[in-house]
Amino acid sequence: MNSLKTVLLLGLMSGLILALGEMLGGRSGLTMGLILAIGMNFISYFFSEKIALMSSGAQRVSESEHPRVWARIFPMTKRIADRMGLPVPRLWVIPEGSPNAFATGRNPNHSSVAVTAGLLELMNDEELEAVIAHELGHILNRDILISSIAATMAAAITFVGRMAFFFGGRRHDDDEGGSPLAGLLMMIVAPIAAMLIQMAISRTREYGADAAAAKHMGSPRPMMSALNRLETWSKRIPMDVSPASAHMYIIQPFSGGAMLRLFSTHPSTEQRVAKLKELERY
Repeated sequence: MNSLKTVLLLGLMSGLILALGEMLGGRSGLTMGLILAIGMNFISYFFSEKIALMSSGAQRVSESEHPRVWARIFPMTKRIADRMGLPVPRLWVIPEGSPNAFATGRNPNHSSVAVTAGLLELMNDEELEAVIAHELGHILNRDILISSIAATMAAAITFVGRMAFFFGGRRHDDDEGGSPLAGLLMMIVAPIAAMLIQMAISRTREYGADAAAAKHMGSPRPMMSALNRLETWSKRIPMDVSPASAHMYIIQPFSGGAMLRLFSTHPSTEQRVAKLKELERY
């Protein structure tokens, strides 16, 4: 069901960018929108991992340079990766006190898992392994690629929407100018719609990664415990993260009230724990 929702949402986003392109320039605009989407997805596919790691300040974990960190996280990462049938990803540590983690990479053979120093300090071994299992679940489900594509397409829609505002929409391939009001509406509505779709995709994928962690840990309890601890400590120790990369982390680095849940990249911790409790019944 999660995969079906993701496909439908990505299809909706693709339709939105093509509709914007057609409005901006008719058939030629439609072609421009398609080329823009393909080009930005290509860039995202090959360079999103490097961009994510550089922007977070992550440092590569090695047995020689970080023996204590390596000795703690490498065995559990390999254990879960073996259970999932995945190669062991590259491991990174982020010099940040707030507990959090993310996975990145275009496919299982080119993937990385980054954890914060705060996560290593505040989590017990079972909770830490559950967090790593969650991130490996993203790699297993190809969520990183899906999220990168969604984020790139949202950026493309925003760009085309602004073009529509400045140049006006045109329904046909002729010289008649479009409606300034239509251009204004598209500039406002299209980026908001794209952002909502992107965030809905992100929320859907978090449930799937939680379920993967529960399955390969043998119980949902470690994941439930980890989420509750993350919720508590992430509020006590704020983390300054760009909104553009917030969707990557296991828990949203900033929190909002009930009115902002629609604009959240993550389901609430309460919702995630409730889903895991459902798995515990089976």
